[in-house]
Amino acid sequence: MRIGEIAALVGVTPRAVRHYHHLGLLPEPERLPNGYREYGIRDAVLLARVRRLTELGLGLDEVRDVLADDEGRELVDVLEELDADLARQEAVIHGRRARLAGLLDAARAGRLTAEGPVSPELAALLAGVGELPDSPMAVKDREILALLDTVVPQAERARLMELMHEVSGSAGHVYGLLDALVDAPADDPRVEEAARALAAALPDGIGGFELPPEGAGGLADVFFADLAPAQAAVVRRALGLVRERQEQEGETDGGA
Repeated sequence: MRIGEIAALVGVTPRAVRHYHHLGLLPEPERLPNGYREYGIRDAVLLARVRRLTELGLGLDEVRDVLADDEGRELVDVLEELDADLARQEAVIHGRRARLAGLLDAARAGRLTAEGPVSPELAALLAGVGELPDSPMAVKDREILALLDTVVPQAERARLMELMHEVSGSAGHVYGLLDALVDAPADDPRVEEAARALAAALPDGIGGFELPPEGAGGLADVFFADLAPAQAAVVRRALGLVRERQEQEGETDGGA
């Protein structure tokens, strides 16, 4: 058989046969006086085995290892590992489809937020907030939450969203104070009032979430770059006030 004939017989391409020769998966057959390769039944059997192993999902390096073990012990190990890997992929796909089903239900019911798709935790938080007030800062706040929903690890994200449920009903007032600072410098005297209002609205646990250092090109830089100087100053000061509040409460509890 010529290369085109053995390729057609096994159901692969001549290019694949040449690639298997190059990788050492399929030995080079003897060549005829005219230089053409001449394949036999043994070559076809080996090529068929390579095809079956690759169709199972084995990489070509793994196929080489299997073919090098005549007793088949390596094949059992590789197939067990492949089965475990496929089981993991199946679990991931199942989880994604379950989440997609929830998103589809929300979309069909008109409940999918503009920031979506988001995690179930953030979706529940946004649903509880209701309609946005007429505030640019409120819109920005939801955008920041959507970003955190993506970049914060799952365990921390769930805790963060749970804490945000505890934000008091004074958020509208805080948004108004922050909106008024959109063109103000960081040392504007109104910063302190807005910071204290924001700190009062934030739960104590939020102080445990430390942003990465600024200037490193990370989350903190993205977060504060989207705020006006005075607004960024308010957030920094408010987080500091929350931490101070926690420390004072800890001292009080310890003294009691």
